[in-house]
Amino acid sequence: MARLQLKNLEKTYGGFKAVHGINLDVADGEFMVLVGPSGCAKSTTLRMIAGLEQVSGGEIRIGDSLVNDKAPGERGIAMVFQNYALYPHMKVRKNLSFGLRLKRRPKDEIEASTQEVAGILEIGDYLERLPKQLSGGQAQRVAVGRALIKKPQVFLFDEPLSNLDAKLRASMRVRITDLHKQLKANGLQSTVVYVTHDQTEAMTMGDRICVMKEGVIMQVADPVTLYNRPANAFVAGFIGSPEMNLMDCELSGDRVKIGEQVLQLAPEMMSRLKPKAGGQVTLGVRPQHFTMVDQATENGLNGRVSHVEFMGHEVYLHVKVEGRALIAVTEASRYERGKISGDMIRLVPQPGAAHIFDRASGENVSLANIQS
Repeated sequence: MARLQLKNLEKTYGGFKAVHGINLDVADGEFMVLVGPSGCAKSTTLRMIAGLEQVSGGEIRIGDSLVNDKAPGERGIAMVFQNYALYPHMKVRKNLSFGLRLKRRPKDEIEASTQEVAGILEIGDYLERLPKQLSGGQAQRVAVGRALIKKPQVFLFDEPLSNLDAKLRASMRVRITDLHKQLKANGLQSTVVYVTHDQTEAMTMGDRICVMKEGVIMQVADPVTLYNRPANAFVAGFIGSPEMNLMDCELSGDRVKIGEQVLQLAPEMMSRLKPKAGGQVTLGVRPQHFTMVDQATENGLNGRVSHVEFMGHEVYLHVKVEGRALIAVTEASRYERGKISGDMIRLVPQPGAAHIFDRASGENVSLANIQS
């Protein structure tokens, strides 16, 4: 049993509270990602799970055990760090087997485990190399292997790919998620808590994602739910690339006023609004959910294109609407280079794709009548 539970977990440094009584339940075999901007306490939370930071309040349970007062080595965890933390004077073989040798496991068991892990991670050809003779991706696989060989109850990853270039990060994302699936398929312990500030990593790797801000959990959900049904304006703006357009406006009846322009909301949107929703709100529309329409269309927002980014299969249009900078994404086939920048265009949110957030609380008030 490798279930991980955080109950009212707190961390205080002097008079500063870094983690505010968070609750999180990670199922046995789940790949949970903690994501958020720098300083949101995601790494602090991970270090408390690992036993590298003392808990100020609340409980950490791994399996059936309360581990608050247990040393890191007694918690049944293995951690992969951002800087790999390989022993520079040891060859890969000894780096992998170091933990087992500390536990004085039999030599034949150590060798068999080393060969097994090396085969899984395809690093058998590097066993006699020193860390300085490895590429970044190879060193990262050795660091993962050193955690894997311990057969822990829970794997902890702290920004493990941040030192790699973009192409290597993409391939390592696939390796780590494939490894997780392989462990689950073989009936081995495979609970993972993975910390990153990169929402692309979070969306592509996690079974579920825990979005954090300033030591508070903002939402925990699967990637599709986070993208389509963000609980609040923070999650809406953090998840997705390019980020969601958020426009302060006035809601009155079925209309929102943005500066001097008025946009009529679709009946489907109105049916989702909480009763009494109105007044000072924020309209959220993802760049992919804007449609360019003819200027003569009754409903829409007029704006001037200030900048164009050609991305290959699609084009990012940076548009100024009533002094607000918005982004709309369109297919490259609809774009003719040099014929849009500086032009006036009209944008309409796709039906059912817009969100309304209460401006004071940030709550998404347009999810009221959607069933979980």
